[in-house]
Amino acid sequence: MVYILAVNPYVLGEAGMPKAALFTATTLASIFGTISMAFIANVPIAQAPGMGLNAFFAFSVVNTMGYSWQFALTAVFIEGLIFIILTVFNIRESIINSVPKTLKNAIPAGIGLFIAFIGLRNAKIIVPHEQTLVTLGKLSDLEIWITLFGLILVGILTALNVKGAILISVIAATLLGIPLHITHIPKESLISLPPSITPIFAQFEWTQFFTTDMLVVVFTFLFVNLFDTVGTLWGVASKASLIKPDGSFPKMRKALFADAIGTTVGAILGVSP
Repeated sequence: MVYILAVNPYVLGEAGMPKAALFTATTLASIFGTISMAFIANVPIAQAPGMGLNAFFAFSVVNTMGYSWQFALTAVFIEGLIFIILTVFNIRESIINSVPKTLKNAIPAGIGLFIAFIGLRNAKIIVPHEQTLVTLGKLSDLEIWITLFGLILVGILTALNVKGAILISVIAATLLGIPLHITHIPKESLISLPPSITPIFAQFEWTQFFTTDMLVVVFTFLFVNLFDTVGTLWGVASKASLIKPDGSFPKMRKALFADAIGTTVGAILGVSP
């Protein structure tokens, strides 16, 4: 999941947010979220700003609906507080328990396909098209072949049960990109202090707090995040054998509470849910 450190600033940067500050904020939010999951729920699950939610933040709320990223951050913060309240009163867990098992299994597959779609688009393997919406990119682009090299290497290493297959492939593809001038090495130094999060820290927009626009965006974030969490939490809990034979997840409520706190603090730091 280390890819989020690069992808989250890229996605939220499309909303006009400073990418350097987003890198540090994404790191801090991931650290805080994961520690919260450890000490509150005591389950081996890591937390970080989610894919899909960051795309909804940048492309839907900001770029399509026309709101500022400060407005969107405010909506995320409010949504996090509502999640905390819903979790305390056990409403969120009741909603999740009412979702059929087949749908719970389907949601992480859908999220995975969406992430794959974003990856293919960022690698220029697929590009926008007026008639068919998407089409194949130019195969003469070296960036595409580096991506395909990385994907094939992931598949081979995974089949051979090599631990860290994805991370090894990311590093290999990055190194391959250096002589091909796809990967750009920093001119100043490879080692430096992380950028400041001051430009995005607690940048809330309270002037539209009591507006219909805020209500609509908060509700939409609430709805999307709820089912995103259902799918992701159920998916990783199943892989980690945390789901009991009867289909129950005993630590679900505490995990949801850690998730809600992570979303709220993440908004203060300046990132999406």
